[in-house]
Amino acid sequence: MSSKQSPHTPHTLSPALRALQQRLQHVFTQPQLLEQALTHRSFSSSHYERLEFLGDSVLNLAVSGLLYESLQQLSEGDLSRVRANLVKQETLHQLAVDLGLPGMMRLGEGEAHSGGHTRASILADATEALIGAVFLDAGYAAADALVRRLYQGIEITPRMQAASKDAKTALQEWLQGRKMRLPSYAVTAVTGAAHQQTFEVECRVDELSQHARGTGASRRAAEQAAAAALLQHLLKANPR
Repeated sequence: MSSKQSPHTPHTLSPALRALQQRLQHVFTQPQLLEQALTHRSFSSSHYERLEFLGDSVLNLAVSGLLYESLQQLSEGDLSRVRANLVKQETLHQLAVDLGLPGMMRLGEGEAHSGGHTRASILADATEALIGAVFLDAGYAAADALVRRLYQGIEITPRMQAASKDAKTALQEWLQGRKMRLPSYAVTAVTGAAHQQTFEVECRVDELSQHARGTGASRRAAEQAAAAALLQHLLKANPR
């Protein structure tokens, strides 16, 4: 006999998580995925980071499909810029607030006391983790539908291409304009306690034999810092 948990899902989740399912418009057949998506590494070894990794890719694909349909007149570079605006930390943080995630995160005591429930990087990561959780629970179609629901309140227009670019996007466009491959990013060090870590990331452009490092309170922030440092160096060396 099947051991699927879907018949018992309403009884295995707290009322707050059941309400979150309603806002997501997705009932989990594997409710542990929903709980994991809201669990920070400071709280448990079963935390959201692997789901975040997966959700990041699913989100980018889903948003790319949405933009391909909605902005048919834009070039690849402009579409990339609009996508960067839609998947950046600030946008994901606002989506998390709209979903009510600040009061639902499971954090260790130290992280909670230092304001982790409202930290933009944590909430943005949890939003991606939720998308990854839905993908594992029900497949790409369900995750794509979730992304479209999350973004339905955001007006997507060609004017969004004029919004300021983050460092990773600016570096990518600089390289693409010179027919070069995209940079690579690698975490080179993680220091500090689990609830207050500092990440160091190296950004490399192998075609130019150039690299730079950046640090931040999250992998995402460290990647942006590394990209900014490398782009600044490239612009100085190649002013035109």
